[in-house]
Amino acid sequence: MAKATSSAPSQRMLRVGEQVRAALTQILQRGEVRDDLIESTVISISEVRMSPDLKIATAYVTPLGVADHTNIISALNRHAKFMRGRLGPQLRQMKYMPELRFRDDTSFDNYQKIDALLRSPEVQRDLGPSNEKDDEQN
Repeated sequence: MAKATSSAPSQRMLRVGEQVRAALTQILQRGEVRDDLIESTVISISEVRMSPDLKIATAYVTPLGVADHTNIISALNRHAKFMRGRLGPQLRQMKYMPELRFRDDTSFDNYQKIDALLRSPEVQRDLGPSNEKDDEQN
């Protein structure tokens, strides 16, 4: 019998991802990473996605108040091995410490685009009260 594969993350992947996110947040808040660029920027970690074997953790980050995120993302990736070593005490239960990868979180930009579309006059016109009356008559 073939095993059914799903693209949705398992409960274990979600739980471990949340633990890694919390640990990374603490490392950044305590200022353990000695990099002027990272220390001078407020960094929000919105999500950490784990690979199915839990060996790779991809952290989606948003540097707040900075227009160009590339320098900060590359600085985080340069210090990924150091941060991986600092995860040890908080993730004692893991057999392997996951390799860290940092990516720019573009979901907030997507939310803003969707919000702008929904607030546009064309959409507002289509969602107006006159359509509700037409639907009730049909």
